Amino acid sequence: MYETIRYDVDDPVALITLDRPEAMNAWTDRMDREIRDAIAQAEADRAVVGIIITGAGRAFCAGADMNLLSDLSSNGGNSDGGGAALADAEGRTESDAGDFDGRFPYLMMTSKPIIAAINGAVAGMAFPFSLCCDLRIGTANSLFLTAFAQRGLIAEWGLSWLLPQLVGPSVALDLLMSSRRVMGPEARELGLLNHMVDDPDELIPYCRNYITDLAQRCSPTSMAIMKRQVYTNLHRGLGAAEAEATRLMVESFNRPDFAEGVQSFIQKRPPEFGRLGND
Repeated sequence: MYETIRYDVDDPVALITLDRPEAMNAWTDRMDREIRDAIAQAEADRAVVGIIITGAGRAFCAGADMNLLSDLSSNGGNSDGGGAALADAEGRTESDAGDFDGRFPYLMMTSKPIIAAINGAVAGMAFPFSLCCDLRIGTANSLFLTAFAQRGLIAEWGLSWLLPQLVGPSVALDLLMSSRRVMGPEARELGLLNHMVDDPDELIPYCRNYITDLAQRCSPTSMAIMKRQVYTNLHRGLGAAEAEATRLMVESFNRPDFAEGVQSFIQKRPPEFGRLGND
């Protein structure tokens, strides 16, 4: 079904692997479409509580495929050889752009947790893609590189908003302007990585265990609502965020998950929450 990714489900985890190792998993229009399709499958699958995205071989994703970049540079920004991502953005203005209508922010509106398992290099457009995932877990071999200034480009696909949210404006400008390499330990210190594992072979098992723990202890409905709260409230003031939280809290009192959460605590047993997805 897929040519540029692999998609595997092992309850409670969906694993999406970018699978162009010979090209360091460089991003193509087909890969973009296939990842979107796999995310939609995972969101609809009740067996899936959380999603892991990683790369095959030594890189997570080296950014846009250089054939596309070469084509764009030689044709004045126009490409017949694959520019769907650019075509989708044509005609959109600041006034009509929704906060989650861009190339990668749909990941933020996906109802299930998404972990980027950073097994190697993250460069170029893969940088904002990884930041739109909910968590990033890596190793000492993880590498973040903006690369845009080295190509005569700008902070693409919302990175000028995403990166300062994590590391602050001054550090963001350092990383954007210098295009310097940030390895795993520094990435963890800056907040680009949430967690770092010592053994690269344990990266995917660690991410699986993280999601399995969520599946055993946490309400998928609660996680979906909280995820939406966090991302939408980044664009609101405190008062609006608290008002919405009050409304959502009252709604949660009437859900089966609330009763189950209380009873499982009282009875000292693991909770049994319903899954999200199609029957």
